[in-house]
Amino acid sequence: MDPTPRCLAFVVDEWFDGEVRHAGERTTFSVEDGRVVAIDSGDHGAALEAQGWRVERGAFLMPGLVDAHVHLFLDGAPTDTAVRAAHLKQGVGQLAEAARASARQALACGVTQVRDAGDRHGLNHLVREEARRPGSGLAQVRSAGLGVKRAKRYGAFMAMDVDDAASIRSSVQRLAVDGDEIKLILTGIIDFDAGAVTDEPQFDAAAARCVVDAAHAAGRKVLAHCSGAKGLAVAVEAGVDSIEHGFFMDRETLLRMRDRGLAWTPTFCPVHFQWAEPAAVGWSPNTVGNLRRILDGHAEHLRLAHEIGVVVLAGTDAGSMGVEHGRALVDELQRFVEAGLPLAAVLAAATSAPRRHFGDAAPTLAQGTPFEALLLGASPWVDFAALRGPLQVRSLGRMGCAGTTVAP
Repeated sequence: MDPTPRCLAFVVDEWFDGEVRHAGERTTFSVEDGRVVAIDSGDHGAALEAQGWRVERGAFLMPGLVDAHVHLFLDGAPTDTAVRAAHLKQGVGQLAEAARASARQALACGVTQVRDAGDRHGLNHLVREEARRPGSGLAQVRSAGLGVKRAKRYGAFMAMDVDDAASIRSSVQRLAVDGDEIKLILTGIIDFDAGAVTDEPQFDAAAARCVVDAAHAAGRKVLAHCSGAKGLAVAVEAGVDSIEHGFFMDRETLLRMRDRGLAWTPTFCPVHFQWAEPAAVGWSPNTVGNLRRILDGHAEHLRLAHEIGVVVLAGTDAGSMGVEHGRALVDELQRFVEAGLPLAAVLAAATSAPRRHFGDAAPTLAQGTPFEALLLGASPWVDFAALRGPLQVRSLGRMGCAGTTVAP
């Protein structure tokens, strides 16, 4: 990592602002004190160098990537269940270092911001504060802190138990003090042997609405862990702000999500890994077939979501088995491409769309915005794999303007 020079310019063959591809002529970006001060057509590098600016050149510039669903304290690399279980039994200090390593690895891969979707230890809050220091070498963190769930139901590693309406309201109010969003554990996990979500939702619509109302009153959005028809119906009726995972989606639910402004983070990665590497989990051929059908249905509904105008956010569930922080995001985007989404929409789901959903005042790369960007050796429209090895990652610490450069 090197300090970002006060006056820095990038001359690129083409660029993506988070929504639109700009190709056809070279463009010069002038960055001063970590902010884009000018975007000019043509190559103005020589003139800027004569004025003492540092000039970098490359094929493609785009906003830093955002992974909208991770768990920093979990390590996705190990696939042995005993190793994963032992990881969770470590002390908080060791888990904190694992969370830092996850944020460090994410940034090195070009993921300049992550949304941590739940952590019972509060390590997501810890890393969030550390990442704000200029030169931290960590991806910026949007932290949901500790989620809410029902007693004796799924989610103990990332959520606290709530009971009646009064318990829900008081818990959400406390969590909202430090949390950037409120995580609602609405359903359990998928029964892959059965090829379905077999348990009942943890909250009915009235209780889920209580969570949403309390969060919104505190100025926080709600992200809901949810899959299956029953849980999805509760999530939409309650008016959560984003549905995470959302397997077994259907057209009617998507239409209601669009009309109510709910976002969707599909998280293909954990299921795709279990389909691609069934030996790691010990799945039977029948279960592998279920996994493939689930993935195909998910892709079909992602394509429909794009066509009808549902806001889609790219998130990996990094920390899940086989889902590595940073590296997995391009895998997730590959699933979007395979589903038939145009590349501009795919890249928007990992750049401008999550930033806009998070309320970022500068969701795109434009004049006057903080410079948080990737320099690539080739355009993703020419070579999608260029996303896997950015030449430079520029990340701006939110508590200062120095920023850092990470050379993967």
